[in-house]
Order: sequence, then C-alpha cells, then structure tokens
Amino acid sequence: MSERMHVPDALRGTGVIWVFLGGMAGTFVRWLAEENLPSGKGRWPWDIFTVNIAGALILGFLLQLLLRLGPDAGLRKKIRLGVGTGFCGSLTTYSSFALDLSDLGRDGFPYLAAGYAAASVFIGLIAVAVGVAAARRCVPQPAEATP
Repeated sequence: MSERMHVPDALRGTGVIWVFLGGMAGTFVRWLAEENLPSGKGRWPWDIFTVNIAGALILGFLLQLLLRLGPDAGLRKKIRLGVGTGFCGSLTTYSSFALDLSDLGRDGFPYLAAGYAAASVFIGLIAVAVGVAAARRCVPQPAEATP
C-alpha cells in the first residue's frame, strides 16, 4: 500500500517561487544591515538585533492584515509565502543571534549577552504586538454574519 507524502504548501505550484523571491530580498536587506550597522567584540550587535525586531514587526503586521482580508488563498497566499516565509524568514536569523550571545559570553561580556537576549525577546514581542495593532487599525474586522 502506498501512502502519499505530504507536500508543504510552499512547495506546491508557484509557492516555492514566491518563497525564493522573498528570500532573496530578505537576504539582501539583512546583508545591508550587516554591512551598515555597528557590531563587533564587546559591542551590542545592532545588525542582527535590528533585522530580528524588524522581521517580528513585519510578520505581526502581515499575518494580521492577511487574516483580516480573507482566506489564505490566491494572492493573499502568495503574499504570505513571499513576504512572510521568504522575506521575513531570510531577514531574521536565530543562528546569528545565538552566535552573538555565545561570542559575547565567551569574550567576557556576560551581562551584555544577557541584556541582548532579554531585549531581543521582549522588544521582539512588543514589535509583533505593534504590527498586529497597526494591521487592525488598517483593516477593521469584518462583521460576523448573523443567522
């Protein structure tokens, strides 16, 4: 008996193309941040901090906006895959965040590492909430149909 393997939505049809295109853009923006924002031994890693917070804000706004606009289909699905999965997925980076924490701790800056970790999580959550609130202001919740 043969069972069908589950294929994620992003790999069906043109979904992978939208993820790829968004991923290229997000990678480029992260590279720009890494090239232009200060970081270094014993310093706050502004490059990774900035892209992670920006990604949280964008994703909170995008997902709330798309949810309010209707079902995850058609153009909304392509936008979610391209901007949410592709762009935000490649813009943000947990691995570089973890490496920054490790480097700060190893180089003798444990309090800076702890502050960076706490600020990243706390401000990231605030960024998501701000993004969600902004989307709610942009598109009011549709009225529920009454039976």
